Amino acid sequence: PKKKPRSSGSNPAPKKPRLVPSVRGRPLSADGEVDAAIRHLRAADPALAPVIDAHDPPSFHCPHPPFHSLVRSVLYQQLAFKAAASVYSRFIALVGGEAGVLPDAVLALSAEQLRQIGVSARKASYLHDLARKYASGILSDDNIVAMDDRSLAAMLTMVNGIGAWSVHMFMIFSLARPDVLPSADLGIRKGVQMLYGLEDVPRPSQMEKLCERWRPYRSVAAWYMWRLIESKAAQTAAAMPVVPPAMPAPSEEFMLQQHQQQHHHHQHQQQQQQAAIQMLDPVQMLPGLG
Repeated sequence: PKKKPRSSGSNPAPKKPRLVPSVRGRPLSADGEVDAAIRHLRAADPALAPVIDAHDPPSFHCPHPPFHSLVRSVLYQQLAFKAAASVYSRFIALVGGEAGVLPDAVLALSAEQLRQIGVSARKASYLHDLARKYASGILSDDNIVAMDDRSLAAMLTMVNGIGAWSVHMFMIFSLARPDVLPSADLGIRKGVQMLYGLEDVPRPSQMEKLCERWRPYRSVAAWYMWRLIESKAAQTAAAMPVVPPAMPAPSEEFMLQQHQQQHHHHQHQQQQQQAAIQMLDPVQMLPGLG
C-alpha cells in the first residue's frame, strides 16, 4: 500500500533518542595518560595548578590481577599498615606465594587457618564470598577489566565486605580508571574545601557539581586532593609547639604533677597528629590494593 502523503503543515514524528554507550577512557597506566590528565586539569581548573606544582605526578601501576588486589584490600581493611602487612605476608605464605592467590586456594582455607594468621572470622567470610563468586563465574578478572565503572561498582558491592569506598579505591589504584570520584571520602571533601576556600566541608551530594570541571580525569584530581590534605597535616604537625623540659622542682609531688601534665600534653599532640593523618586519604590502605 502507498504511504499517505504527509501534509506540509504537520510536524514530523519525533525521533527516538539514540542510546550512546559510555566509552571508558584509557587507563591511567597507559603511556602519557597521566601527563594528559595533568594538562587537562591545569586548563580546566587553575586552582589546582599550585597543588600540581607542589607534588610529583602520580603513578598508577598495579602489579597484581584484580582478584589478588581485592583479596589484599579485604585483608588490609581497618588495620594499621604494619599490622595489615604482617597479616598479608602470613597469608601469602599460607597459599604458597603470590602466584597462589587464586579463588580455589582461598576457598580451600578454613576459617580456623585464617584465624591463626590474624584474619578475623568476618574477614574470612568476606574472602570466601569473593572466592565463591569467582568460582561460580559471577566475577572474573576478565569481566572486571571489561566492565564500565557503573556496572563494576554494582557487581563488586554484591560481595560481602566490599563497599563503595573500597570499589572506588580498587578502580583508581588497581584498574587505573581515570574518572572515578570517591565523593564520600572525607579526605577528598576536605581537600575540595581547602582548594576553593569553602566555609564548610562539602556534602557528598555536592561533590559531583563541585568537581564537574575535572572530568574526565577526576581520579587524578582526587589524588591531588589527598596530597593537599597530607601537606596541610604535615604543616600542622610541624607547627605544634614542643613542650620544654620542666624546671627542677622542690618536691617529688610537684615533679610528678609536671610529668603527668607533659605526658597528657604529649598524648594530646599524638592524638591530633594521628587524627590529621587518618583524615588524609587511603594512601596507607593503598598497598592493600596494589
